[in-house]
Amino acid sequence: MNHPPASSAPRVEHSPQQAPSPAPSANDETHALLWFAGLVVLLLLVALAVFGVKIIEVMRPEPDAAAPPRVPVAAAAAPATPAATARAVGFQPPADDTIPHTPMGDMIRKGQQIFMHTGVNAKAFVGNSLNCVNCHLDAGRRAHSAPMWGAYLLYPAYRGKTKHVDTFAERLRGCFMYSMNGKAPPLGDEVLVALESYAYWMATGAPVGEHLPGAGLPTLAQPAQPPDIGRGQQVFAAHCAQCHGEGGQGQRTGDTQTFPPLWGAQSFNWGAGMANVDTAAAFIQANMPLGQGGSLTDQQAWDVATFIDSHERPQDPRFTGDVAQTRAQFHDSPYSLYGTQVDGQLLGQGTH
Repeated sequence: MNHPPASSAPRVEHSPQQAPSPAPSANDETHALLWFAGLVVLLLLVALAVFGVKIIEVMRPEPDAAAPPRVPVAAAAAPATPAATARAVGFQPPADDTIPHTPMGDMIRKGQQIFMHTGVNAKAFVGNSLNCVNCHLDAGRRAHSAPMWGAYLLYPAYRGKTKHVDTFAERLRGCFMYSMNGKAPPLGDEVLVALESYAYWMATGAPVGEHLPGAGLPTLAQPAQPPDIGRGQQVFAAHCAQCHGEGGQGQRTGDTQTFPPLWGAQSFNWGAGMANVDTAAAFIQANMPLGQGGSLTDQQAWDVATFIDSHERPQDPRFTGDVAQTRAQFHDSPYSLYGTQVDGQLLGQGTH
C-alpha cells in the first residue's frame, strides 16, 4: 500500500462562494438618521398646520353683534387734523370766549367791534348806514353768507374786478369803497389790521387755499322763467318789507342799523357785489327772510333780487363821467341793471 509522504498537507476542496460585503461605515448611519429625522419634522409641521387651524376655529369666540367691527392695524387712521375735519364736516370757527387775553387778542376784539358796528368804529371810511355784519351774518360766522373764515383762506387771489392779485387787506379796502360807499383805509391802517386779525382768528385751524363748504355764497340755479320786477315786488311786499321797509330804507334802533337799507342814498353803491342780481339772489335764497333761509324758491329769489337791484343807489366810484361808458367798462353783464332803462328812468345816475 502506498502512503503519501508525511510532510504533505492534506488538500481540502471548497465549494465556490461570494465574497462577504464590507461592514457599513459610521458616516452612512449618520446620514440615514438625519434623513429620517427631517422626514419626521416635516410630517409634524404638516400635522400642526392642519390641526392647528381647526383648533383655532374651535376656540375662537362667536362674534358679538353689538361690538363695532375691528379695524386692521394697517388701516387705522391717525387722529383727524383740523384741516381734515374742516373738509369732512364743515368748518366751525372758534367761540368768542376763546379769544386770547393778549395784545393779539385785543386786536381781534377790536376787529370784531368794527365788524359789528362799522359806522361807529370806522366812521372815517364809511359813507352809508351799513355795517359789515349786515351782509356777513352772525358776526361773519354764518355759512353761505360770505363768512369771514371762508374768505380769509382764499387770499391772495386774482380778481377779475380789479384785474390783479389782491391781498386780503386789499379785498377789505374794496368793501369800504363799494358796500360801505365810503373810502378805502390806507394799507396798514389799524382798521384794516384789526379786521384782518379778526378774520385770521375766525379761520383758526382751517386749511389755507381751500374753498370750504359754506364759504362765500352758494351757486343758484338759473330760474325757470326770466326774472320779473313785478313778481319780485310782490315777493318783497310779502317777505321783505316788514324788516327792510316798504321803501327799502331798512330800520334803525338808536345808532344801530338793525335791518339794512336795500337801495337809496344809505345803501351800497353800484359797484358793490350785491348790486348784481345773481349775487343778491344767491344771498337771498340762502339767508332770507332772516332766520328762514331756503324758504323762498329759486324763482322768488331771482325775482325779488331783480326788483331790489332795479332801484337807484349811490354812484359807482369808478364812474367815468358817462353812464353808458361806465356800463361798458365795469357792468357789461346780464346781471347788472346799471345803465339800463327801468320804468322810463336810466339807472346808474346815482342818488343825490
